[in-house]
Amino acid sequence: MSEYDLTDRPRRLRRDGVRDLVSETTVRASDLIAPVFVDATADERVPIDSMPGHERVPVEESVARVEEVLETGVEAVMLFGIPESKDAVGSGAWDEDGVVQRATRAVSAETDAYVLTDVCFCEYTEHGHCGVLEKGARSGGGLTVDNDATLANLTRTAVSHAAAGADMVAPSSMTDGMVGAIRSGLDRSGFEDVPVMSYAAKYQSAFYGPFRDAADGAPAFGDRRHYQMNPANAREAIREVRLDVEQGADVLMVKPALAYLDIVRAVREEFDHPVAAYNVSGEYAMLHAAAEKGWLDLEATAHESLLAIKRAGANLILTYWAETVAERL
Repeated sequence: MSEYDLTDRPRRLRRDGVRDLVSETTVRASDLIAPVFVDATADERVPIDSMPGHERVPVEESVARVEEVLETGVEAVMLFGIPESKDAVGSGAWDEDGVVQRATRAVSAETDAYVLTDVCFCEYTEHGHCGVLEKGARSGGGLTVDNDATLANLTRTAVSHAAAGADMVAPSSMTDGMVGAIRSGLDRSGFEDVPVMSYAAKYQSAFYGPFRDAADGAPAFGDRRHYQMNPANAREAIREVRLDVEQGADVLMVKPALAYLDIVRAVREEFDHPVAAYNVSGEYAMLHAAAEKGWLDLEATAHESLLAIKRAGANLILTYWAETVAERL
């Protein structure tokens, strides 16, 4: 019997048997979306060195790759494409026989996966930027992305993905007006039931490096500071997200996740829509690097990372840990 008068002892509920019963946050396999990289230039699977455990797969193996994901209990995949060729405007992104379109048709026809597709141009343009370039006073005399000229191409790409069988399209270019343009284009083309998951608050982040290796989408010059958000800004995120809600976004994505948990929480509290968070490649790679040094337990920290994202308010998590954590669950 304690000599202290402790009427409130939270440790009572941390014992085995009750600890899980009172758990406030749970990560389930059905919360996770697994990224899949499909490479039209590859004849066999190509390991991604900066993202251990992940590969680029040929179009012909896209179904097999997605089936591997489904076996872990994860039900949704996001398809990213590496095309055979690139040009100034990224026209391969809306080619009906493009890499994502071909993979989407196959995966939709042959698996039960819920298929999301990335709608952007950095993988498809020879300059690696997310749209049509312009030069002039608005860009300080240099080159930057022409916002309005890019909208029509984003719409064409989203419609082509829906026509190929995509269950949801996910525009990620941070182009002003992209959700409204895509929603209108989908509706006009008879795809009223295809939802839009907008990368509504996407920051110009240093955590994207491994993804750019994976998708061959690094800018050939400069950076993306003129169209992706300033990491210093939080209130601006609410403005950005509100615009996408007003234009018809169905799901709201925050990217990156771990370094922006305050943004995930703010979006969750401000809006009633489902909130997604992208646990990006750099966040994935740094845990692997630390684990290789023996500094932390890889699976435990991966699971804890996803718990943090869920606890902040995300309903869905796009993560490279999807299969690893799902198998553990």
